[in-house]
Amino acid sequence: MKIVIVGGVAGGMSAATRLRRLDESAEIIVLERSAHVSYANCGLPYFVGGVIEEEDALLLETPATLHDRFRLDVRVRSEALTINRDERCVNVKDWTSGSHYELSYDKLILSPGASAVIPPLPGIERALTLRTVEDVERIVREVDRFPTSAVIIGGGFIGVEVAENLVRRGIRTAIVEATPQLLAPLDPEMASIVALEMRKHGVVLHLGETVTAITSDAVSLASGEQLAAEMVVLAIGVRPETSLAKAAGLAIGQSGGIRVDRFNRTSDQSIYAIGDAAEKHDALDASSTLVPLANIANRQGRVVADHINGRRVRTVAALGTAIVKVFDLVVATTGWNEKRLVSRGRELLAIHTHPKSHAGYYPHAEPMSLKILIDPRSGAILGAQGIGTEGVDKRIDVLATAIRAGLTAPELADLELAYAPPFGSAKDPVNMLGYIAENLLSGLVESVQWSEVDSLRVQGAQFVDVRTAEEFARGSLPGTINIPIDQLRERVRELDDVDIVVNCEVGQRGHIAAMFLNELGHRALNLDGGYRTWHDSPAAATFELVG
Repeated sequence: MKIVIVGGVAGGMSAATRLRRLDESAEIIVLERSAHVSYANCGLPYFVGGVIEEEDALLLETPATLHDRFRLDVRVRSEALTINRDERCVNVKDWTSGSHYELSYDKLILSPGASAVIPPLPGIERALTLRTVEDVERIVREVDRFPTSAVIIGGGFIGVEVAENLVRRGIRTAIVEATPQLLAPLDPEMASIVALEMRKHGVVLHLGETVTAITSDAVSLASGEQLAAEMVVLAIGVRPETSLAKAAGLAIGQSGGIRVDRFNRTSDQSIYAIGDAAEKHDALDASSTLVPLANIANRQGRVVADHINGRRVRTVAALGTAIVKVFDLVVATTGWNEKRLVSRGRELLAIHTHPKSHAGYYPHAEPMSLKILIDPRSGAILGAQGIGTEGVDKRIDVLATAIRAGLTAPELADLELAYAPPFGSAKDPVNMLGYIAENLLSGLVESVQWSEVDSLRVQGAQFVDVRTAEEFARGSLPGTINIPIDQLRERVRELDDVDIVVNCEVGQRGHIAAMFLNELGHRALNLDGGYRTWHDSPAAATFELVG
């Protein structure tokens, strides 16, 4: 069998090497448009910052090493220009020699990846993008000229990673982001923590701003402001590279990627599509989606190789689990966020917690912020987000696994997770999410969200802060009275006969207070995540904090 693969890196090379392991006799040819067929593209921003010192560390395999070990015919600087589906052949241009030739196939695998979105702005040709080794070489050459200022257009994962690494190189850096927040997969109250971290390290943020033009030394904003920019990096997103598939008449899905079935076959049964160019099936609602992540591309490559060889395969669904380092913070997400659930009309219940990375009495326990979103009827976990300095990665990984396994939120309390004081707590933060979910879903308590505070105040609710007087003095919700929880029994007569919203710092004491007040006949609601969640949210920015 002769198999041609268009595109290397994660998906293409995963398919190629799996194909060889399954069939020693297959003829496997890989066409790669760039000069590098196997490299760590997620490591590119760290080469910009000098964290990864040698470019060779990013180059995982070469055509020679792949031939030696797998007898793969890897052709770099070779671009598939057209596909003749009737004749089952690909027209190829060899950019080294300039020659063209026809390459026949029995099976064709498309793994062309995605390309940077480049808006039609005046001066946009000066902006650098970051997708390939060649891209990072251009950026490093610019950095090595010691520019004093840089503007990054786009506040997504690549944008914040590049910003951190430019700051590391001593370059004054600004980010311009068209939406009101960084990192779109996060909800606003979580993204604001990231913005604070960026500003703390000197990155100037222009959120809710758009670029109108790029000049020789500046970036012009729609507001009229001019930002000094000896260097400009464009990171507003990517779109699936589908031009080859479209020209061949292959079906394109609603999300803009190449439409595929559960075996990653396109509308032509002899052609497969994988990686960033192909649509994914969402793990929560089975809809078509785009998720440009390397681990999914790797998995799809293996699925295609197995299917070509007649092996039984499992459907690959996408959760969109992702993680990023932002200076001293770790930011991670999985599943859907609240914005997406609301836009789809899905009911949801949000839970915020602020646990320690390990047992609080053991040295160097670091705080983190966790959020999970659950179905209020079934308890299904719909998504999760986490931010902190330690321990966030393993909690998100557990939650992503729980979603994949179909566990409900209360069942998180049942997970037996590794515990010793240096690593966690007897009630792990994941377990605690389960306990809270169980309390809420069973109707034992009610919670309110930071975004509901204003409307509840208008409706006449009374707000009670049960933290200590010292904590209260450092900052509180506007219009809140302070009754420390240990004084609540003695001072309960000070409360009005209306709905009562109680809060503490992170929610635990508020839960105790709400339970007590409900027993006395009040309707008490606990502010989810406590004062800390409200303080981190956009709502806090509209008020002058007390203290």
